[in-house]
Amino acid sequence: MDFVIEGMIGAFRLLVGFDPELLRIVSVSLTVSLTALFFAALAGVPLGLGLALGSFPGKRLAVTVLNTLMGLPTVVVGLLGYSFLSRRGLLGPWRLLYTPYAMMIGQFVLALPIVAALSLAAVSGVSRRAGRAALALGASPRQKNRMILSEARFAVLAAVVAGFGRIFAEIGVSTMLGGNIQGFTRNIPTAIAFETAKGEFALGLALGLVLLAVALGVNLILQFWQGRTR
Repeated sequence: MDFVIEGMIGAFRLLVGFDPELLRIVSVSLTVSLTALFFAALAGVPLGLGLALGSFPGKRLAVTVLNTLMGLPTVVVGLLGYSFLSRRGLLGPWRLLYTPYAMMIGQFVLALPIVAALSLAAVSGVSRRAGRAALALGASPRQKNRMILSEARFAVLAAVVAGFGRIFAEIGVSTMLGGNIQGFTRNIPTAIAFETAKGEFALGLALGLVLLAVALGVNLILQFWQGRTR
């Protein structure tokens, strides 16, 4: 029990004192994850909406593949990313391995199917009802789609938040593609594992609290925005 109390006191001191190492780790984590999420949302939301509103041969298969990729293990993504980014890989000459860019690529691959599949589910849930209402009001196909998107906007935003939750706390891709290099690619999850293994329980606990605080903050912002725009 004393061990836990001492660790919590040490974690509090690091947080209050704005420990430079802690700030560097948090900065890497936020920069990598937010950049990956931005591109995942940029590609995933239109993909999900296109699958929900479109009609084409093989749509059912595409949806099945997308739903399957939602559970893609992080270590598998890390392994595939390593095979492409290592010196002997297809993208080896770009020298991206063990850089934040490699971590961004891996996290993008993890977040994309989450954002796309949940956006698809969000739009599918309102498309019939909103579509019928739009057609009854004499709306054009484009106006109908805009109405559907407006109805599904909160669920689509929640899909993006879910994508962030998937990548911000992952460790497999960050370790295999980033290498956990201090001051360069060490992010919150890899630092927690590394510092705890070294016996630096206070720093690991402080980073864990930051991880929880960011997750809580993102969800509070989402709920606040939903309340303001309803």
